[in-house]
Amino acid sequence: MKKYRKYAGVLTLVLLVSLVLTGCSGGNINTSTPPHGGIYGWIFQYISLPIQRIMLSTGNAIGGADGIGWSIVIITLVVRTILLPLMLSQQKKSVTQQEKMRRLQPQMKLIQEAMRRKPITPEQQMQLSTWQRELYSKNNVSMIGGVGCLPLLIQMPIMIGIYQAVAYSSVMRHATFFGISLNDKSVVLAIVATVFAVIQGYLSLIGIPEEQKKTMQSMMFMNPIMTLFFSLSFSGALALYWAAGNFVMIIQQLIVTFIITPNEKKRVAKELENNPTQIVVTQADIDDLFSTKTTNKADSKTQELHQDLRKRNQGKQQKRK
Repeated sequence: MKKYRKYAGVLTLVLLVSLVLTGCSGGNINTSTPPHGGIYGWIFQYISLPIQRIMLSTGNAIGGADGIGWSIVIITLVVRTILLPLMLSQQKKSVTQQEKMRRLQPQMKLIQEAMRRKPITPEQQMQLSTWQRELYSKNNVSMIGGVGCLPLLIQMPIMIGIYQAVAYSSVMRHATFFGISLNDKSVVLAIVATVFAVIQGYLSLIGIPEEQKKTMQSMMFMNPIMTLFFSLSFSGALALYWAAGNFVMIIQQLIVTFIITPNEKKRVAKELENNPTQIVVTQADIDDLFSTKTTNKADSKTQELHQDLRKRNQGKQQKRK
C-alpha cells in the first residue's frame, strides 16, 4: 500500500478542486452574478478577478476570436515554467529514491516475505518493522518518496481563477478557441488533454527496470483517466488549461527521461561505490527470528506476562474483599 500513498494526496487535492469549482458555479456556469460572500466570494475577489483582468488584457493584445484561448495557454505556460525547477527537482529526488530502492530490493523482499508468514507473533512483526525502518534510515532512503503534492497545490488557485474568470465574464463566456466554446464542456479539448497525459506517462516508463515498471504501469493510467474525467466535468477553459499543462509535462518528461535520469543513475552508482548499501537483515536473521527456540521463548515470555497479570488481578480482588 505504501507505493500508493503519494498518489492519495494528489487525488485528494484534485477532488478538493472539484468540490471548490462545483461550489463556485453553484451548479450553473452560465450565470452573470459572481459570488460575493463566504469563501467563494473571497476566491472570486482576490484570485479570479486578477486572473480575469490578465486574461482579458492578454486576449485583447493578441486579438482575434481565439485571443482569450491563447491567453489561457500563455498563463498556463508561465505557471508551468515557474514550477519547472521545482518539478525537475522533485523528479530528480524520485529517481534517486528509485535507484537506492532497487539496491535494497533483496533485503526488502526478505522482510516482505517474512511478514506474510503464518502464524506470526506480535514480537516477530515488530522486529520485521524495525528492520524495515533501519533499512531505510541507514541507506538514506525516504519512505514517502521524492514527489509531493506542492506543484498541484500551487496550481489550485490558478485553476479556480480560470474557471471563475470565464464563468462570470460576459465577454469570456462567449469566447472560443478554434471554434470550441471555452464556457461549455468540450470533448475535443478533453481528448487532447488526455492524449498528452498518455504520452507523458509512456515517456515516464522509458528506461525503468521491469520490476519497477510493473508497479508504475497501473499509476500511469491514473493521470489520463483523471484528466479525462475532470476535463469532461468542467468548462472548456479548464480543459484547455490541462491540455496546455500536459503538453508542458511532455517536455518536462523528455528532460527527466533523457537527461536527469541517466545522470542521476551514474551519480548514485558512484555514490554507492564509496558508500555501499548497508546490510540490515539476511536470510539467517529471518530464519533465526522464526526458529522454534525463538518462538518458544517469545511464547513463554507472553505466558509469564499473562500469569503475572492474573496474579495482580487476583491480589486486587482479595484486597477489595
